[in-house]
Amino acid sequence: MKITKAVITAASPAQRGLPLQMLVDRDGQQKSALQIIVEEAIAADIDQICIIVQPGDEIAYANAAGPHAQHCRFVAQDHPAGYGDAVLRAQAFVGDEPFLHLVGDHLYLSTAQRPCAKQVVTIAESNACSVSAVQATRETLLPNFGALGGKRIAGTPSLYQVDQVLEKPTPTEAEQSLIVPGLRAGYYLCFFGIHVLTPTIFDLIARDGGKRLSTALQDLTVCERYLALEVAGRRYDIGVKYGLLMAQLALVLSGNDRAEVLAGMVELLSK
Repeated sequence: MKITKAVITAASPAQRGLPLQMLVDRDGQQKSALQIIVEEAIAADIDQICIIVQPGDEIAYANAAGPHAQHCRFVAQDHPAGYGDAVLRAQAFVGDEPFLHLVGDHLYLSTAQRPCAKQVVTIAESNACSVSAVQATRETLLPNFGALGGKRIAGTPSLYQVDQVLEKPTPTEAEQSLIVPGLRAGYYLCFFGIHVLTPTIFDLIARDGGKRLSTALQDLTVCERYLALEVAGRRYDIGVKYGLLMAQLALVLSGNDRAEVLAGMVELLSK
């Protein structure tokens, strides 16, 4: 199993402008959020990227991809028909190959030697199955994420067999269905915004009418092997309140300009 293609979804009316936002990366370079996400995929050895956009956004997104536009193909989602439908638009591009999927409103910051997407791709290739990245998330944030339940695979510190998937569950639903042995109380495994999926997902999305990816992922648990990896890293949802600010701070505080930014923050707080 070799993964060379990626799909980035960015057609939602609520997120279409987010990947175009400019940030300063860890090396002090100004880049669009889209360019940072595309570089995450390229660092996972991806050489073909399909970006799902709203009609008319193709040129803006090609410009935002910067020097990596040559690796990108842009496919329009003609009308907002749900997250699952957006993924389904990439079926012709993907064909019968497994693919990396990233969302256009999240940035990822690895705390390990390998980038977050590369961690997921490595596990998917070695296990020859679908893998979703997850992060232990406190229950107060459940309204923002899909979440899953499962069992830790023996002998591994961060790999799980997925048994249950729920879209933005309530704390009560999560407590009833998504308890994971070994996870601290009040925390659940929530999606990180990175997946490796097999082409089976397209049939499952179509069966659901194309609206929710989470429903297709739940169906995937009974169709074939499906794992979750607790990634060594953090995800930053730039679509929530102060999300872009928090992502920017995380980037610069992990990079070359950390001392300069900290000094500026201290000066700001002292006023």
